[in-house]
Amino acid sequence: MDNNNKQDPNSRSNWQTVTMLVIAAILTFSVVSGMNSYLNSKRRQELSYNEFVKMIDTGEVETISIGNTEIKVTPKKGNTKYSQDLDYYVVRLEGDYKFVDRVLENEVVTNRENKDPSTILLILANYALPFLFLLFLMNFTMKRMGGGGIMGVGKSNAKMYVQKETGVTFKDVAGEDEAKESLTEIVDFLHNPGKYTKIGAKLPKGALLVGPPGTGKTLLAKAVAGEAHVPFYSLSGSDFVEMFVGVGASRVRDLFKNATENAPCIIFIDEIDAIGRSRDSRMGGNDEREQTLNQLLSEMDGFDSAKGLLVLGATNRPEILDPALLRPGRFDRRVIVDKPDLNGRINILKVHSKDVLLDESVDFKEIALATSGAVGADLANMMNEAAITAVKHGRGAVSQKDLFEAVEVVLVGKEKKDRIMSKEERRIVSYHEVGHALVSALQKHSEPVQKITIVPRTMGALATS
Repeated sequence: MDNNNKQDPNSRSNWQTVTMLVIAAILTFSVVSGMNSYLNSKRRQELSYNEFVKMIDTGEVETISIGNTEIKVTPKKGNTKYSQDLDYYVVRLEGDYKFVDRVLENEVVTNRENKDPSTILLILANYALPFLFLLFLMNFTMKRMGGGGIMGVGKSNAKMYVQKETGVTFKDVAGEDEAKESLTEIVDFLHNPGKYTKIGAKLPKGALLVGPPGTGKTLLAKAVAGEAHVPFYSLSGSDFVEMFVGVGASRVRDLFKNATENAPCIIFIDEIDAIGRSRDSRMGGNDEREQTLNQLLSEMDGFDSAKGLLVLGATNRPEILDPALLRPGRFDRRVIVDKPDLNGRINILKVHSKDVLLDESVDFKEIALATSGAVGADLANMMNEAAITAVKHGRGAVSQKDLFEAVEVVLVGKEKKDRIMSKEERRIVSYHEVGHALVSALQKHSEPVQKITIVPRTMGALATS
């Protein structure tokens, strides 16, 4: 199927939103127009003051309602001279001193004019309804953009966790011993600040977690909060960036204000490169992202680390971050979260197999040898795929065969069962894969080949070794 024919779900959702707003606008203004037509269906007719006096003298007036600037006149019913479909009025004449006597002599019922309900409805239809609709439209649009509505457009939308809610400690993180050691020092500082401040040491203002995707940077940040028993503010760098200039900077201010009030605590900004990208004069200056970055730099300079406020950032592209963000005094410590080695992969597999039923054939070392270069997220996915494969084949526990099948599915895709290779193609592919195995065997310090196969896979591989 041609990818160009596939419609983006976000685009479809945006079109649905626009359609709904257009329909709502048409309905609102149709209601306003209808109310205007209804309220103006009874026309007004002005009388001259002489005619008004004559009507009173001849007994043709039923009632009058006296307003500030005009008098509403209601003719007697049955009078064919004046239509019942018209509202008659006359402008008040302040110099008529006989007005009261004339009204009393002809026994005309006099009322103090109250505000006509139709006039109030007319004002609401013409002014209040369009204003409320525009207010709703702005609020709805900002919510669609993640701003939380008009009242919450500058508020930080960071998720706040307490220690019990994170549910993660260093026991749940495996394969990153060096990174855990660096972060353990920070946790110890939060627990026992006096031990460090006694000799003049200060808590680092920030620590930047750097490593490839899937190595466990977010998991490490949650583990720090779980070990430190302090509140944990978690959000992504893209949460700061909005369409309106100044919103991101306002959210940064609100985030640090809330964090300072709840100190000691940890602020974790995932994918910090979304706002921390290096400022380049070629891109122009005063845009939303740059203002947000400037505010973040200012806040990191301004808070007092002695209160126990720590900023953790995570990125897999440290080379594009602004130098001002990386300098000491902002992110004082860089923690490398690298791909796990052999022992690290074994420990990660053990962590992710805690809730999985395994049979006696499972050997994590063999799986770790076959997954060189895999990160923690890959290994977790392999363990889950193995469990699914075991269920699909009707087994009550995961076997070594299931794990190896899961490794191949995750790394090179599912087996192509409908691909028919000719005898010549199989021979060429076999030579190719044996060549890989021979080169690996001749290397002194390489990991041994675990399996050679010429079964084609869905990710473009004709064979694996």
